[in-house]
Amino acid sequence: MKENHLTKEKTCIFYASDYHFEMISLPYIEKNLENNKDIIVLTENNLEDTIRVLISNVNLKEEKKKKLTKINWKNDDLNKFKQIKEDVDENKSMIIFIKGNKNYINNINENIQKWVGKMENVKIIDCYNIDEINNEMVDIIGKYENVLSVRGETKIESK
Repeated sequence: MKENHLTKEKTCIFYASDYHFEMISLPYIEKNLENNKDIIVLTENNLEDTIRVLISNVNLKEEKKKKLTKINWKNDDLNKFKQIKEDVDENKSMIIFIKGNKNYINNINENIQKWVGKMENVKIIDCYNIDEINNEMVDIIGKYENVLSVRGETKIESK
């Protein structure tokens, strides 16, 4: 396991816009919803409008689109932490996306660790805006085991 992370395995995403983030994450989310995992998207900004536009334009069955729109895409951390607590209490499998600036990602990760501890059935995916991190990408990616892109999740090879 790479340093500085208390959970079993960490994954990251690098995105250029909200739509780009959604296009990267949507196939992964859809696949995991089919596997009965709870999806929680902690985000600094409201993604409701952009996800609605994207979902209306993707080639998916209406049933799958409805499942995707049931995810809380708002900036609503308090209610999302309540959901995390419920999932932890019920020992549910969950995937938590943390999308925002580096400070937001670090603060949310610290808070999540208090709730989930070392639960094996929790996956955290930190989502970084490429414009914000610029030349720090190599340092950031060195803290993760996997990266999620439009091609899916890929193991990061150590040098």
